Amino acid sequence: MNDNRFELVTALQDHDRHDRQAARQRLETHLPPRTLLDFKQSAKYFRLDKNLEIAINMALAVGAPLLLTGEPGTGKTQVAYYLGWYFDDIPVFAYQVRSTSTAEDMKYDFDAVAYLRTAQGTATGKASRRQDFLRQKALWQAYECPTPSVLLIDEIDKAPRDFPNDLLLELDKHRFRHPFEDRDIAYSAPRPPIVVITSNAERRLPDAFLRRCIYYHIELTEELVRAALAAWNRNPDFPDTRAIQEGGVGEIHGTARSGGYSEETRDGGIAGVAGDSQRAENHEGGVARLQVERSAGKGSVDQGYRRPQAAR
Repeated sequence: MNDNRFELVTALQDHDRHDRQAARQRLETHLPPRTLLDFKQSAKYFRLDKNLEIAINMALAVGAPLLLTGEPGTGKTQVAYYLGWYFDDIPVFAYQVRSTSTAEDMKYDFDAVAYLRTAQGTATGKASRRQDFLRQKALWQAYECPTPSVLLIDEIDKAPRDFPNDLLLELDKHRFRHPFEDRDIAYSAPRPPIVVITSNAERRLPDAFLRRCIYYHIELTEELVRAALAAWNRNPDFPDTRAIQEGGVGEIHGTARSGGYSEETRDGGIAGVAGDSQRAENHEGGVARLQVERSAGKGSVDQGYRRPQAAR
C-alpha cells in the first residue's frame, strides 16, 4: 500500500488482499494538518498580496472597517487572524454571522429565562440584577480588551438587511449603549479594535454601511490555486502535492470556479483540493488582481456586490 500520507485511499486491484487493519492504522496516525483546522495556527503562513497590504494600511490609517469580499476559501477570514499574529498575537474576537443574527447578538446575550426564574425565587430574598445575567459577546469583549485587538465579523451577507445598518454607530464612534445602565461601552485600548468584515457577496449590503468601509475584493484565479498548493510544501503539516502542482491545476481551478453555479448568478464555490488547501490561506504576492478603493466612491462598489470586478 502507498505510504504517501496524502494518498490514504487508493483504487484496489484485488479487494481480497487489501489490508484493512493497516489502512485503519494509517487513517488514525495521518491526521489533518493542525494549520488546516485552526486559523490562528495557520496565520503565520499567510502571504499578503501587495494590494491587500495597501487596503489594510488604509483601514488602519483612517480607523475604518476592512470589508473583504470573494468566494469561499480565498483567504478573507484568515486576514483577521494574520493581523492578530502580525501584531504580536493580539486577541481576535470573532463573531460568526447567521441568518437570524441581530446587532445585539454581537454585543451581548441576556439570559431572560434564568433571570425570571431567579427573580421569582424566594430562597435568598435578594433582588436579582439584570446585569448579572448578561454575557459579553465579541464586540463588547473587543471594546473592553485593554490591548489592541481584532474584531472579525464573518460572512455578514448572511444576516438580515437591518443587521449592517444597526452597526453604523459602532463603526463610526466605536461605542454603544449599555442595555441596562445609563452609560456607553467604549474601547479602552489605545486605539479602537481593528475591524475585519467578510462577505461572500450573496446579497447586496446597504450603501450607508458600505460608505464606512475600505472595500477589497479577492478574485479566485489559477495563480491563487497554484500558490495555495505550493504553500503546502513549505508547511511541514501538509502532505506533498508537487505532483498535483505539475499537472491539473487548471482543471482544479475550473472546477472551483464553476462549482455548479451559472456565470450569471455567481462565480461559484471552491471545491476539492483548492478548497481544502486554502483553509491554510497561504497566498503569495501577486496571486490575485484585486480592487482597492474607498467604498464611498460611486459605481465600483455597486458592481462589486453584483459581480466583483478585478482591477485593470
